[in-house]
Amino acid sequence: MAIILRLDRMMADRKISLNELAEKVGISNVNLSNIKTGKVSAIRFSTLDAICEVLDCQPGDILEYKKEEDVNG
Repeated sequence: MAIILRLDRMMADRKISLNELAEKVGISNVNLSNIKTGKVSAIRFSTLDAICEVLDCQPGDILEYKKEEDVNG
């Protein structure tokens, strides 16, 4: 997938733990962990909004687009 989640980097910059962020955002640790590790195919705007509110950041600080290389050359 061309979208990369950089939540782990933002959490480290803000010195906030997974448990603390999950509690403040209002989602389970498991769901937040899946977002953090990129094991999701979608994220609700309301969840992204809450994460950005807690971390005082922009969606672009968490989401990165990386063009997939053409394997055929």
